[in-house]
Amino acid sequence: MRTALTIAGSDSSGGAGIQADIKTMTAHGVYAMSAITALTAQNTTGVKGILESTPEFLALQLDCVFTDIFPDAVKTGMVSSIPLIEVIADKLRQYGARNIVVDPVMVATSGDRLISEDAVDALKERLLPLAALLTPNIPEAELLSGLEISDAAGMERAAEAISEKYGCAVLCKGGHQINDADDLLWRGGEGRWFRGRRIATENTHGTGCTLSSAIASELAKGLSMDKAVERAKAYISGALGAMLDLGHGSGPMDHMFDLRSGFIGGEGA
Repeated sequence: MRTALTIAGSDSSGGAGIQADIKTMTAHGVYAMSAITALTAQNTTGVKGILESTPEFLALQLDCVFTDIFPDAVKTGMVSSIPLIEVIADKLRQYGARNIVVDPVMVATSGDRLISEDAVDALKERLLPLAALLTPNIPEAELLSGLEISDAAGMERAAEAISEKYGCAVLCKGGHQINDADDLLWRGGEGRWFRGRRIATENTHGTGCTLSSAIASELAKGLSMDKAVERAKAYISGALGAMLDLGHGSGPMDHMFDLRSGFIGGEGA
């Protein structure tokens, strides 16, 4: 069985972060492992508290994974402090990690900055150059490229600039009223659009985490970057289209919408 590692924060409501990543990887048929950067107390209405891992404990988690069950792919999510960014970068280099998908979580959908300027600089200098793929949303792509994005052409310019700067593929995610469900993959000096249908639902909690984990899972199985993105987008559409409706805020998707198991349902199901 192929294996994948997620390095991210825990979401107590189960819709994003480590929990979403593990569900997604499991749904894609790979063995999921985790290194937790922070515990969060949150639900569908927001984050109530954060307890960050120490750099020493994060390093120990990564050592335990890489020295025993080596991951075929790695996904990183939100990491908000410089010491943790440095630990992750050092360990990924030390162990020669492959198929690294970095979700550069820096700016929320609302436009709010999620990490400090110093931490952004550390992310740019230490972690992003290790990536096989970066998956920024529109505000993050603007921050990484230094370019304003107002249309599809702007997405192409930004993705090209980011790809050239960090020497990796870039999936510039649509949304924010710009090419709403269409994403752009830029690699090897060329761009490819992946079209998607807009799904009318407010329950979109964890879509970024889920997409990057789905891509990492497909890369772990040996698929090409293009095919991995194509299949990941199809998975996201299915998870959103299942119309799961939980909680009082922006609820989670149905990560297991395609699961078929004799253990689902009641006795004799």
